[in-house]
Amino acid sequence: MLGVDQSSERLSRAPALPGNAMLLRADMTDIWLLLQRHACRPARQYMLYPNPWPKIGQLARRWPAHPVFPVVLELGGIIECRSNWRIYVEEFALAARLIAGLEAGVENFTTGAPMTPFERKYLASGHALYRCVLNAGAASCAGGGRAMPPDRSPGPQ
Repeated sequence: MLGVDQSSERLSRAPALPGNAMLLRADMTDIWLLLQRHACRPARQYMLYPNPWPKIGQLARRWPAHPVFPVVLELGGIIECRSNWRIYVEEFALAARLIAGLEAGVENFTTGAPMTPFERKYLASGHALYRCVLNAGAASCAGGGRAMPPDRSPGPQ
């Protein structure tokens, strides 16, 4: 299990992790491209409470409108997007339908086990929560389950 965030501050506040988990400070775009390059298809992918950049001029900063989004869908697995901002999840579902022809709908949901501090905060404050769950195909990973062989650096794309 791999958790990725660009914020070292958020990563430093993370709770204790299970033995099979690791947190990584990185740009998720780079991670997705490395997974693609090394033919690694995760079983599950989550986009949890991403900053929706609600300004019209910043649409390309939202994952569903980002140039890497087709790669995310190509990597496959179960892909789940959660947010307290319904339009963000609707954009995610629409992009998945248009780009990959995946069945995608938006649903309201609640949870007794929040996955992130943001989810916990939004639940506690009474926000409605939304999610879209996609099945984008089987997971697999070449190279014994490693996204990167241990003796090589990513190098230029």
